[in-house]
Amino acid sequence: MDSKGYRMVNAYVAIDVETTGLNPKKEKIIEIGALRVREGKVEEEFHRFVHPRRALDERIAALTKITDDMVKDSPGIEEIIGEVVEFCQDLPILGHQVMFDYRFLKRAAVNQGIEWEREGIDTLKLCRIFMPEGESKALPQACRYYQVDMGDNHRALSDAYGAHALYQELVRRYQDKEPQRFCAVRLNYKVKREQPASKRQKERLQELLKYHKIKSPVQIGHLTRNEASRLTDEVISKYGRIGERAGGRDVREVRKAPGSGGLKH
Repeated sequence: MDSKGYRMVNAYVAIDVETTGLNPKKEKIIEIGALRVREGKVEEEFHRFVHPRRALDERIAALTKITDDMVKDSPGIEEIIGEVVEFCQDLPILGHQVMFDYRFLKRAAVNQGIEWEREGIDTLKLCRIFMPEGESKALPQACRYYQVDMGDNHRALSDAYGAHALYQELVRRYQDKEPQRFCAVRLNYKVKREQPASKRQKERLQELLKYHKIKSPVQIGHLTRNEASRLTDEVISKYGRIGERAGGRDVREVRKAPGSGGLKH
């Protein structure tokens, strides 16, 4: 704590997740990278691929450089979220737009009955304060501006290292002048535990997919009630109910289901 009473952060977990999309209610984690840091030094690394229980579309594979083969033998998030929480201990988490990562991780924790309240430090917010207005504040560009090496971007562990190195450089340059900017703040995200899909929901969805000769875009056994209901509605909207067609369209037409990885024959 400095002379003005600000609690300085010298221990934290730099964390980053790669996902199938932006909405934590619909999308899935596919990779987690984290560093436990004390006194500015990396104490331990954490890295896991995560099976999203669905096929990865080409856009996500191109962006993250993560393929189906890379995650096919990996555990689901429900199997490892406890490890993530344990790795973080009671430390604040740090990330570039840290609320994005926290929303996905907290939802996964709550679904396993783990209450996970955190304080956090956002390097993106710090960059918006200290960098010139015309400069891009994205992590690769911010690291380049401050001459910080982050390795390959758009991968979880390298992005965690990038956020950590960027934060340390920002601390070195600006902490003495504006110490209040470097305090961890409470991360507020309320989420309720999701219920697994019922037996009847799964049976109904399987009947629809079989009738329309559609290959399931997800592992049905791992769906929540909301996910099963949403996917069922998408199938009916695009292909029709059993015994009918949707709007007279040919049910053999291949169409993509938003947030589901695509519906394919």
